[in-house]
Amino acid sequence: MKKLTFTLIMVILGIGFSYSQEESIGISFQEGDLVVNAGIGLGSTFTFAGGLGLPLGGGVEYGITDAIGVGGEFGFVSGGGLTAIYVGPKGYYHFNELFNIDNDQLDVYAGLSLYYRHFSYSGFSFGIGSGIYPGFHIGGRYYFSDNFGAYAELGNSYGWLKAGVCLKF
Repeated sequence: MKKLTFTLIMVILGIGFSYSQEESIGISFQEGDLVVNAGIGLGSTFTFAGGLGLPLGGGVEYGITDAIGVGGEFGFVSGGGLTAIYVGPKGYYHFNELFNIDNDQLDVYAGLSLYYRHFSYSGFSFGIGSGIYPGFHIGGRYYFSDNFGAYAELGNSYGWLKAGVCLKF
């Protein structure tokens, strides 16, 4: 699992650095943008299980307008035989215009989500704690080029704090 995680991170960084050779920085988020992100989480959103491993996840967002985006997220955390998988839709509101943020490299957002969380122990599924629950997030992206950036997000999904890389198409 560690080799797979390392390989995925290196591939994403390699793609991102090839995109970072673009000439100029465009608007941070606009209608029609497709943003894909992958990252790690810090702090699992449930602690009753003790020491779980490092949360991993990714997501996608599509710009409906210059301020509103919709997408989804997938997350995974495992340790001590317990595995939790998160999947669900997310809605975003981008604050750059509202707050008069003139930096085209910075994208500030917040939103709501609805996750399905599934628990299993040593490969056997069980219903305790599994189910649908609401989520929230607040975060930001910083673009190093038109297409490549980094993000950080606080929220109650697979990790309280998530950080990683993002690609915009």
